[in-house]
Amino acid sequence: MRIAVVILNWNGKNFLQKFLPALIQHIDADTGVIVADNASTDDSVEFLKTNFPQIRIILNPDNGGFARGYNLALKQVDAEYYVLLNSDIEVTENWVRPVIELMEKDPMIGACQPKIRSYFEPKKFEYAGAAGGFIDKYGYPFCRGRMFLHIEEDHGQYDDIYEIFWASGACLFVKSKLYHELGGFDEDFFAHMEEIDFCWRMNNAGYKIMYCPESTVFHIGGGTLPKISWRKTYLNFRNNFILLYKNLPDSWLVRVFAVRLLLDGIAAMKFLIQAGFKDFWAVARAHFSFYSTLSKTRQKRQLIKQGSVRNIYKGSLVFDYFILRKRKFSQLKPSRFKD
Repeated sequence: MRIAVVILNWNGKNFLQKFLPALIQHIDADTGVIVADNASTDDSVEFLKTNFPQIRIILNPDNGGFARGYNLALKQVDAEYYVLLNSDIEVTENWVRPVIELMEKDPMIGACQPKIRSYFEPKKFEYAGAAGGFIDKYGYPFCRGRMFLHIEEDHGQYDDIYEIFWASGACLFVKSKLYHELGGFDEDFFAHMEEIDFCWRMNNAGYKIMYCPESTVFHIGGGTLPKISWRKTYLNFRNNFILLYKNLPDSWLVRVFAVRLLLDGIAAMKFLIQAGFKDFWAVARAHFSFYSTLSKTRQKRQLIKQGSVRNIYKGSLVFDYFILRKRKFSQLKPSRFKD
């Protein structure tokens, strides 16, 4: 098998039922479809066996989240390219070929993502990826087409092939050899930002991550955790600190963490006032969890060659968005992405 589309499933029968027929319709002969099941408690597996017997099923022993689920499954998949695809994505005609052709043009391209638009608002980009991911120096992720909660409509403004900092885990094309060489996803992340960590390690290793606008998929989003969830708040804040500590160059560490402590304190108070105690406590728990595992994270840091700040936004997204009122990627200064 040259290309393996691998869907990680956990209690997602409804998504499989809805989106698998189009997926099977829009793949070529050299592409296989695999569902890796994370110990679902619904009847997903039985549904697949009955209705899609041609699809290979990998049964993971437990629900180890996005990171462990894919790591376990991909050890059992022999293919040149992996396409990690969320179960809540609708693909379109010819969505695979342009991405693979782009990746084959340059051996230093390690990963790529298509254009990701919203399933429910098809004219708009989708939060988790849009037209390619970036991050500012303080660890705030954003996308071409999405800054914080402001999401742009797609008017073709990002229809250029573009080098990005991270590709969305919702639809991630990656060379299998490189995936395993880099150690796959960090399983301590469980879910959220593990793809950013993986892509940062890829950047540190000298590889490129690209955005391919000739391929489009439509994403529902929030299929596993709702968009408003104390659990999601906890994972985002905890994983973001792990992400920064593992990958930031030495010269940035102290300043970045000093600023983030201040900003996280402000965010926690805002949660307490607007969202209630659960999200406030989620931020505090995230910090306690990070500090309690600091020695383990330090060991991981020592195994990574830090230094690449290519395509990191050297400004503050918080300042630009909330103070300068910049709402679009195109309003950011290109010079602030340079090394």
